[in-house]
Amino acid sequence: MANIIEINDLAARELLPYTDTSEKKLLDYFAPGDGIFTAESPKVIRTALDSGYEPVSLLLERKYINGQAADIIERCGDIPFYTASSDILEKLTGFRLTQGVLCAMHRKKLPDPQDILAGAERIAVLEDVMNQTNIGAVFRSAAALGFDAVLLTPSCSDPLFRRTVRVSMGTVFQLPWTYLSTGSPNYISELKALGFVCAAMALRRNTVRIDDARLKAEEKLAVILGTEGDGLKDATIDLCDYTIKIPMAHGVDSLNVAAASAVAFFQLSRNI
Repeated sequence: MANIIEINDLAARELLPYTDTSEKKLLDYFAPGDGIFTAESPKVIRTALDSGYEPVSLLLERKYINGQAADIIERCGDIPFYTASSDILEKLTGFRLTQGVLCAMHRKKLPDPQDILAGAERIAVLEDVMNQTNIGAVFRSAAALGFDAVLLTPSCSDPLFRRTVRVSMGTVFQLPWTYLSTGSPNYISELKALGFVCAAMALRRNTVRIDDARLKAEEKLAVILGTEGDGLKDATIDLCDYTIKIPMAHGVDSLNVAAASAVAFFQLSRNI
């Protein structure tokens, strides 16, 4: 029988995964290096479960117990299922649950970049991107458009933060990803040593269009994307094999990193 618990104390320690606005604190929830994250919405939670992530507890509106979350409750076994009305849950979390369900889940140990890249042909690399919505959108585009993995420099925001997971529609659970060991520009040399040709998306005079036949022909290609505003560091661009651009009309000089990634992934993918 499901362990359904009615919420009576909004400050209860076991509800911390759903009340703490600083998600970084959840990185060491059980012990240093033994952390959790929260996934939002039944669809995203199912994707996480399908991808092997283990649940810690569930927070949901009462109506979802025998509704949209019934199959999730059945799959999750004897973990605690905390429930209340939507108004109380909004007071607890600080936002309205549009999909009615949150799940705290154990993190997995991140793989070594070399393990991820061993069989990859097309990868996306994010340099110092902090916007959680953009990271989630990049993951969703990379998964949908046939890229093999996403790598992030150490200064990037965490792909398992709740907003990023939600925007990605769970593709952060499906697509291999990890952090690089170094930031700009050293990681470019590491990628090249693993056989990748590096293409920096940046505004420079010596850029080539993303529909240049040479790019599509490269066996192993890393598309490097920078943060909003500043873009990629000059040192990164200098070490890359190509600087690439998306042709623009009406005097527009660039797209936001999420939109630009979708265009580039579509053009440069080998898997669609």
